[in-house]
Amino acid sequence: MAGFLTKVKNFFAESYDELVHKVTWLKYSTLQSQTTLVLVASLIFALVIGFVIDNSLETGLSFWYKSNTVAPK
Repeated sequence: MAGFLTKVKNFFAESYDELVHKVTWLKYSTLQSQTTLVLVASLIFALVIGFVIDNSLETGLSFWYKSNTVAPK
């Protein structure tokens, strides 16, 4: 059991060391601009895809129901 706890302790110590000393972090301004870019691109993509799917379904379903209607007798 002590060997397992030593391994866990070493894992966290090495992880901390790597995050603090070996990882290159972006500057805050760069992080902000890239986050804004991803947010705007995601919103545009979602709106375009939503519009295309909505119009495709509307057109397809209206065609389907208009061509499959039975006139009342």
